[in-house]
Amino acid sequence: MTQGFFRVAAATPACSVADCRSNAASIVSLAHEAAKAGVALAVFPELSVTGYTCGDLFAQEILARSAREAVLSIAEETRSLAITLVVGFPFSWRNRRYNCAAVVSGGAVRGIVPKTHIPNYGEFYELRHFAPAPVGIEDIPARAFASYPVPFGTDLVFADEKTPELAFACEICEDLWVPTPPSSRHAAAGALVIANLSASDELVGKAAYRRSLVAGQSARAIAAYVYADAGPGESTTDLVFSGHDLVGEYGTILAESPLFSPGLTVADVDVSRLLQERRRMNTFPAGAEGARTHRVVSFPLDRSAEPSSPDRLARAIDPLPFVPSGSDELGRRCEEVFSIQAAGLAKRLAHVGSRSVVLGVSGGLDSTLALLVAARAFDSLGIDRSGILAITMPGFGTTQRTKGNALKLPRLLGATVEEIRIHKSVRQHFSDIGHNPELLDITYENAQARERTQILMDRANQARAIVVGTGDLSELALGWATYNGDHMSMYAVNTSVPKTLVRHLVSYCANSPEAFVADEAERRQFSSVLSSILDTPVSPELLPCEDGKISQRTEHIVGPYELHDFFLYYTVRWGFSPARVFFLAQRAFTPRAFAPNDPESGDLRSGDLRSRAQYGKDEILKWMKVFYPRFFAQQFKRSCLPDGPKVGSVTLSPRGDWRMPSDASAALWLAELASLS
Repeated sequence: MTQGFFRVAAATPACSVADCRSNAASIVSLAHEAAKAGVALAVFPELSVTGYTCGDLFAQEILARSAREAVLSIAEETRSLAITLVVGFPFSWRNRRYNCAAVVSGGAVRGIVPKTHIPNYGEFYELRHFAPAPVGIEDIPARAFASYPVPFGTDLVFADEKTPELAFACEICEDLWVPTPPSSRHAAAGALVIANLSASDELVGKAAYRRSLVAGQSARAIAAYVYADAGPGESTTDLVFSGHDLVGEYGTILAESPLFSPGLTVADVDVSRLLQERRRMNTFPAGAEGARTHRVVSFPLDRSAEPSSPDRLARAIDPLPFVPSGSDELGRRCEEVFSIQAAGLAKRLAHVGSRSVVLGVSGGLDSTLALLVAARAFDSLGIDRSGILAITMPGFGTTQRTKGNALKLPRLLGATVEEIRIHKSVRQHFSDIGHNPELLDITYENAQARERTQILMDRANQARAIVVGTGDLSELALGWATYNGDHMSMYAVNTSVPKTLVRHLVSYCANSPEAFVADEAERRQFSSVLSSILDTPVSPELLPCEDGKISQRTEHIVGPYELHDFFLYYTVRWGFSPARVFFLAQRAFTPRAFAPNDPESGDLRSGDLRSRAQYGKDEILKWMKVFYPRFFAQQFKRSCLPDGPKVGSVTLSPRGDWRMPSDASAALWLAELASLS
């Protein structure tokens, strides 16, 4: 594996019904193409050696004999290839004929897996030709099929000799369509990859359903799913086959072929990610429990041709893992997150019996989102928005632009607005503690943040209100908050929303002014103010500004938030090492397309990679060396977080998903970072 990736392909070869030699040649030809592309496991369609639509010809002795010879010839002709093939063929054993998958590697047939569920409804009449898989596993004796014994049975797991956790299993077409697919048992027995050999005829709307089945089963099994479909070469007497090939992984379709386009559909599946998730979810069956009825067949899964550099990875890595692609999906996600935030705040207000909140508004993204959430929460409770006390507290670095936006927005929302300047009180504090106000150090900055928090807390006491926190998940990860300053509140609505998503949530609200403002003219003002806030650089505004311009830009100091959110996602959600995060970041932020038949160029059949920005490997590494030290050193701030709603799969609440000692050593992570280049 390359950084935990395993290259697979769903392959639809040219087919000539009942011509086993021709079909074997097509399979071998496509196997060579797959091996050239670095594929380690290639899955071919159901009954691909004979064709699925042979009908009563399956009862012909000559076809059965030719199919067996074809499988053995495929094994011999691909002996020198660094690839494992799974091909479909009819196999007669004892008193039955079975629809089977043959696993071929290193010149040998490693196992034969019969189909469990035989459809005999609608257009399918398979029971006329094939029997369901027998119970148990046995060995086909030497000379009964090959010159060596071959394992035969449904419950076979094929594992790599050197990396036994890398394992795959097979099921065939209808096996996926039933309520309890065999692949569920296979996954419980340790299979990380499921190969499905299919011959699914094309009907109106069937492609979408097929896609949902592959995505759904890969999610339930926490597995990769390689679905190879019979193509246009099949008989069209009554049915048409489109060769709809799919590669799914844990609920996501990684790669998909166009209909009626035979060939290879290639993807790198992330088996390390799958292992991490299975180990995290204690409800996933343990290996020993799942393997009671299974036999593991071990042999070398040769992966020597797989790529070693990120730009040759046959997989799109999203640079914005917290932000869905596609405007429709992004809109749905924003509405879900926004609703969760508002529901959490509404429940807290109802519980404490308060009809007022206090929050500091700065004209920045985070406080803007918190204010919008408060407005939604008040609406849901039927409370007048005048109970929202929005306080702007200009300081030494406040610009007219941010101050103006901080005053305009709450007024448009019908909130109560106050302006309390902090210059005098902070200067008095400097005098009290003997700090030189000309020394623009951390004390100078944090004194302002803590003064603002004191004002908010005291005004909340006066108004019998609660203070709503505005800090986001990205700031918590980096510790970019003043301890007992903006770090503290009575309920923190943004606590699990990363900065990259905050921006999209505010943009979502800007495009939906009717949800917040009734008057048409005020709606235009509302959207205009939010657009101005979106265009404002992220800044704490704690240092004196020059010529009315922001003098501090957070992303110039700690680095781009889209990089830090990427590091955060893969470090916390998946537990990946710095080396692996670095590998993924290079693929995400310096993307290069990949073609199945040419590892040096081209594109994935699954579509284009989204990218918001590009960063070179040196810049990525530079900011990783900021992220990890800060993430470890700032845990003490996260250990005493205020309450706040979880909205996604990553949160740093000490009462929720993340429990970490405040004094944990970062030595291992930093040592690996130092070794990267």
